[in-house]
Amino acid sequence: MSDGTSTSDAAWREERSRNAAHQAAELERRRSVETAAARELIAEFVARAEAAGVPTQRLVARGYRGSGTYRTSIDGWYLRKNQSVGIGSDGQFYVLSVEGSLRARLRGATPPPSDPPLVLGQGARDGESIDLAEALDRALHGTTDDPA
Repeated sequence: MSDGTSTSDAAWREERSRNAAHQAAELERRRSVETAAARELIAEFVARAEAAGVPTQRLVARGYRGSGTYRTSIDGWYLRKNQSVGIGSDGQFYVLSVEGSLRARLRGATPPPSDPPLVLGQGARDGESIDLAEALDRALHGTTDDPA
């Protein structure tokens, strides 16, 4: 009798593994679609900002643990009033947080480009999220004020 139980347990585990793999693949597919849509919005924004002569500025990164600010070599536009994210003139999306260090303090920091989301701050504890399209529109018109 233990043979039947172990067989059904194995089948149950196999089914759960298949379901988990399917869910992971579907989540990755949705994330890829979202990233592609966000990249299109950003490319359109950069073209419009350059055509309209919206000035760029040198973006500054903040340390993870409130360890101050760090120069970067990225010229672009901030998308949030708190300057936590920005778009580089290279069309990349940057989360402007870095590991603080003496070297970064002296030479500047280099935050890597990130996959852009369609909603900035989604799921954040502060509850302040904004659609990427709206944030880009605000940056295009010279204001990064978050909704109150």
